[in-house]
Amino acid sequence: MNPPVRYQIRIRGRLGRTIRAAFPALRAEEQGKDTLLAGVLADQAALHGVPTQIEAGWLELVEVRRLTGERLRL
Repeated sequence: MNPPVRYQIRIRGRLGRTIRAAFPALRAEEQGKDTLLAGVLADQAALHGVPTQIEAGWLELVEVRRLTGERLRL
């Protein structure tokens, strides 16, 4: 089994408290006009669930990054 991996997901716009609650495993941070969600996801199923939730909320997914090395501290 692979170890959990840390990801950073950029969503267009600023998310309100209610929408942020849909991503309990991820920390939300506003960056300019976008929102960054960051956190450890247990496996591929958890990773694939995030874009599904984004789409269900009619949000725009901008970028998904797998963080490694020094970027793990973000």
